Parts: sequence; structure tokens; C-alpha cells
Amino acid sequence: MQKPTEAVYFVHISDSHIGPTAVYSRHGFQSQPCVERAVEIINSLPTTPDFVIHTGDVVSDPDVKSYKRAAEIFSQLNVPIYFATGNHDRSRDIQRYLTLGPRQNFSANLDTLSYVFEAKGYRFLVLDARGPDEIDPHGVMSEAQMEIVRAEATIDGPPLAVFLHFPVLPMNSVWMDAYMLVINGEELHQALLPAKNRLRGVFYGHIHQSMQTVRDGILYTAVPSLFSQFAAWPNDTIVQEDPDYLPGFNFVHLLPDQTIVHQHTFPRPE
Repeated sequence: MQKPTEAVYFVHISDSHIGPTAVYSRHGFQSQPCVERAVEIINSLPTTPDFVIHTGDVVSDPDVKSYKRAAEIFSQLNVPIYFATGNHDRSRDIQRYLTLGPRQNFSANLDTLSYVFEAKGYRFLVLDARGPDEIDPHGVMSEAQMEIVRAEATIDGPPLAVFLHFPVLPMNSVWMDAYMLVINGEELHQALLPAKNRLRGVFYGHIHQSMQTVRDGILYTAVPSLFSQFAAWPNDTIVQEDPDYLPGFNFVHLLPDQTIVHQHTFPRPE
């Protein structure tokens, strides 16, 4: 494995659910004020990140007004931003309305958003696990996406991090495991195993809360939503919002010998 000599820092955000108006509300909270506040905080962090990754559900409904509003807000970031496609997004719309950092796309098909980019000797893989509407809110990895994973997740190579919207492995919560997973997540996990010694983490959103899973030496890390969080206790059988959980994001340190995930929360703006 090629070991880098520098650290890479990135901010992981997800599930902003921006709507067509500034006062759009979902799950009992307005999303835009929280997203705007997060951008302000990220721009003023004591350590400037190398990039921001948004792991999907940029908007609540894939309409022009919502994406243009999202584009205006995220354009205020002082560093490049990358996006993965959530179940509320459309890959074509993300590529049409939002500005992404330098990258290498795997396909010219605008209906799939999957690509790689590099920073300081680290490699970052963004996967598109959005499935057909009939399986929503599950995700699924197409065979074409699985082929990309197999080609990227080899034993040798630079340190690797993977981004997608959906959780890959079960989370021991009845309703989440019934509705939220990548349907063929076990196959994806097996495809990632050859790279486990250089895989620095698999980062995702969708579940609107912080959660970490380690299996077979691979770290899977979920990030809180930028505005509203779900509850996910083992016996929960229905979707429930938890009003006591604050908006948040993760500041991730990729060091030559370890990964550090630092969760930040912030009060909702009045």
C-alpha cells in the first residue's frame, strides 16, 4: 500500500432536504436555516478542510427551485464540495444544477453519478446506489456499480474512502433494517473486503443520525442530518423523529496511520 505523508481533512454532511422556499419545513423543522448555519460554521472552522462531501438528499423533492436554492447555499462554501445521490435526489439534477469539485466520472450517463477524485495521495470513491422508485427508501447497487467497486477495492493501491447515501449493513433497528438499507449490501461489503487494509472508511447518510459500525475491519460511519434526526433504538418499529438530537456534521481526519471522525452539533437557528 502506498502510504501518504500528509493528512487529509474533510467535512461530511448529509440530508439537507432543502425545499423550494426558504421556509420549507420537514419533520417539524425548517431545513434551510440549519443548512445556511452549517455553511457558516464550516467556513469558519479553525482547520480548513480539503473538501466537503454531501452524501445525498440534497433536496426533499427533485424540483428546479429546490436545486437552485441548494446551489446558491452550497456555493458559499470556501472549499470544493462533492455530492452523492440520495433517494430524494436525481443524479441528472445534481449534475445539472450543482457544482462539484474536480473528479473523474465513471460514465457519461447523467442518470448515474459515480466518480473518483484524489487529494494528497488518498483516493475517494463516490457510488450511486439510488434504485428505482418502487424500492424507495431502500438503495441497491447495480451490477455496473459493483464492477466499479471490484475494480477499485483491490489489495494494493493508495488509501481509499468510499461515499454513498445508504447504509450497507444492518443497524439493529427494526424499522431501519426493514426500509433503509442497500438491498444487496452484503454483496457490497464482500466486494470491499480485499481493500480492507487500505480502506479508511465507508461514509453514508440517509439514517439522520450518527452511527458507527465496524465489521471485518471496515469502518462504516453515518453522519447526522443537517437539520433533523431520527430515532433508531433496537425495538423501534416505525419512523420517529427525535427533537432532542441537534443538527450536525462530521469533521474527518485521514492521517497516515489512522482515521478520526469528530462529530459536531450546533443549535438550530431561531
